[in-house]
Amino acid sequence: MSRRIVIVTAVHAPSARYLPEAYESLRAQELPAGWDWHWVIQEDGTTDEVAPHVPSDTRVTFRQGRPGGPGVARTIALAHAEGEYVKVLDADDRLAPGTLARDLAALERDPGLGWATSSALDLLPDGTTVGFPGDPAEGPIERGAVLDHWKANDFRAPVHPASLFVRRDLLTALGGWMALPASEDTGVLLALNSVSRGWFSARTGLLYRKWDGQVTGQSAHVDPAEREARMTVVEARTRALESFRWSYPPRGTPRD
Repeated sequence: MSRRIVIVTAVHAPSARYLPEAYESLRAQELPAGWDWHWVIQEDGTTDEVAPHVPSDTRVTFRQGRPGGPGVARTIALAHAEGEYVKVLDADDRLAPGTLARDLAALERDPGLGWATSSALDLLPDGTTVGFPGDPAEGPIERGAVLDHWKANDFRAPVHPASLFVRRDLLTALGGWMALPASEDTGVLLALNSVSRGWFSARTGLLYRKWDGQVTGQSAHVDPAEREARMTVVEARTRALESFRWSYPPRGTPRD
């Protein structure tokens, strides 16, 4: 039986038109023998506007549910497919060639790593791409490093949370994505790094689409009062996990 990577995508009606492009980027991924993927597309709502854009493929599952935001949609998506690893793919983004294989290889060769991320490029409306300055060097990300950078750089993580690849058992142990109206992906990234080491691939793994309708581009996303509240609870959760001295893998577990 094949081992599986679960791809989770939260989608709402405005972003549904980009699903075919996300699917093509996923279909182009090549995995080692014995591995496959299953894509769970979870609509954050129950409209009639998303289903027409969902690809017809036995490896794709489409579900709907009451609105709760992208974090809730991704977390509930985990109920609809089994797999050892979980990869985030936002509806309006695309995976770069080779991304899944690189993420998988990093965690398979080192059981002491809990998660992986990769370099990302902004995908602009005219089809051009722009890189992010200040990517870390390729290699392991030690515990606590994401929080330290985030605090020192106006709440900006050193790696892109939309490129997350993670061990499913670790993700579920932390409760999935945070129940926040935004920054839920940054919250889970910081939580993961508080209990486990990660990996960063310097090769481009994600094309992060910039467009007028994206949630992070709306005024509510940068409202100062809400942003401060989100950052406060994200940091509090991360520091609580550190204080409890939780770790992955559990202490005493062999790493190889």
